[in-house]
Amino acid sequence: MKLHELPPAPGSKHSRKRVGRGPGSGLGKTAGKGHKGGQSRSGYSLRPGFEGGQMPLVRRVPKRGFNNEFRVEYAVINVGVLAALGKAVTPELLAERGLVHPGKKVKVLGDGELQVAVTVTAHKFSKSARTKIEAAGGRCEELAS
Repeated sequence: MKLHELPPAPGSKHSRKRVGRGPGSGLGKTAGKGHKGGQSRSGYSLRPGFEGGQMPLVRRVPKRGFNNEFRVEYAVINVGVLAALGKAVTPELLAERGLVHPGKKVKVLGDGELQVAVTVTAHKFSKSARTKIEAAGGRCEELAS
């Protein structure tokens, strides 16, 4: 038996529903759409979030506080992780290794210890991270945010 000779699994193939083709098909006349109303008409489309007249979830849930739409979010990486990444650390390398999301701005924080000189390129550095990197003989290169 060859791959192209294999039959499909029993019950996996269904014949297409032929709607509106007479009473014998079981889906004649109204073609399974019922009588009247929006959903029986052509061109009907349900708007997103519509819950059939019930108060939509987005209006039922309380809103609090202020959400700044101009907030800049950073992916954070700690100094303790940098030594294992090599001599030159860039946001692209971090994304490649799966430590941050690709395309996200990177901020280096000062948690952990660093013994080797590393050149780190990132969008932002905390004061403690900068001092630890420079104390180990490394360099901090800041990218334009």
